[in-house]
Amino acid sequence: MEIEQLSRGMDTIWVVLTAAMILLMEGGFALLEAGFVRQKNAVSIIMKVFVDIAFGALVFYAIGFAFMYGKDSGGLIGLSGFFMGGDLTHLSLNISHDTYWLFQCAFVIAVISIVSGAVAERIHFRAYIIYTIIMTGLIYPISGHWIWSANGWLAKLGMIDFAGSAAIHALGGFAALAAAIFIGPRIGRFGAEGKINIVPPSNLPLASVGAFILWFGWFGFNSGSTLSATNDGIGHIAVTTMLASAAGCAASILFTMLRYRKADPPMVINGALAGLVGITAGCAFVSDAAAILIGAVSGIVMVLASEWLEKRKVDDPVGAFAVHGISGSIGTLAVGLFAMPGTATYTGLFYGGGWHLLGVQALGLVVVAVWGFALTWLALKLIQYFKPVRVSRDEELIGLDVSIHGVPAYSQDHDFLDVDQLRGSSKE
Repeated sequence: MEIEQLSRGMDTIWVVLTAAMILLMEGGFALLEAGFVRQKNAVSIIMKVFVDIAFGALVFYAIGFAFMYGKDSGGLIGLSGFFMGGDLTHLSLNISHDTYWLFQCAFVIAVISIVSGAVAERIHFRAYIIYTIIMTGLIYPISGHWIWSANGWLAKLGMIDFAGSAAIHALGGFAALAAAIFIGPRIGRFGAEGKINIVPPSNLPLASVGAFILWFGWFGFNSGSTLSATNDGIGHIAVTTMLASAAGCAASILFTMLRYRKADPPMVINGALAGLVGITAGCAFVSDAAAILIGAVSGIVMVLASEWLEKRKVDDPVGAFAVHGISGSIGTLAVGLFAMPGTATYTGLFYGGGWHLLGVQALGLVVVAVWGFALTWLALKLIQYFKPVRVSRDEELIGLDVSIHGVPAYSQDHDFLDVDQLRGSSKE
């Protein structure tokens, strides 16, 4: 009995600490996105991150967790556990339901933060709050139930997604793509006759620090998904996470040097993140060599995907789709190729496991991508009937910091602002 109590206590501490590491990633998202956008929109980024955390946690507590992990009969949606009450006895855990909720809450906050960057500098704050509620309460929990609930229909088919390349990153990435297309590009981003105008980041050192915080938090993201402090695989998960991220970063450095004759800093930052996203699904199931390959491919394809979006005049200020949507897709499919024998229910194609796992991974990826894209489009369309999704032209040109939130991100000591004018500017 004492050993069981000790094990439960250690697992609880491990899960709470790794949940805190994942929540710290919101600081990374805030700095990364604030550094990538223009100075006049830095406050708006920070405010959206606060929305992600505050509304995301409350909505997931009220309904999201129940839809994702509650009891069900058909593998489509959970129907117990609202407000963390009701029947949750089907969850076979060595930690309390509260502890498990905290860890999953950190995940749901990360999902909505992916979409935030794709619509930076032009989405209306009120519309973003409503969309956050829909994403954290319905879109993510329902598709997450299919993959991660024991009775989910994709889980029953054998889909493997250890920490969320599909459930979190592909979903968030394709939702970000839908949002970016729906809301349209920033004013002046694309000119006539296919001209592409680059919007210089306001603070690349700040964005780099954000990336480093995300890099740190990712070890909690992946290793914490064991839900056990005594799991023998924690070390391997951490190693594959490190190798894939390093490979994604190195590949983006070398590839941009060949392609642009200089290492492109924003692409290098996103290259490291692409490697992290790519390894998230298979970090517990693939070899070190496979992790390096997955990370490198993710870093290179991310650059190509960013260029592809620009040519189609889709404005994604932080590269959310290229990093999360594309790399999440690569990582999901890679499990079907590289899953080693004895690590999961099914073995990857390259280890003699046949086509079954790869086929299930592909099916799950397509389902999640379509679900994220379509539901985001429908949600924004619905919001548009009641509230403008995009800010006005004048608000966008002034910058959302002053026009929506009434305060600039940076000011000098001798600057004085008219309080009534600033606060009044946010009124409709």
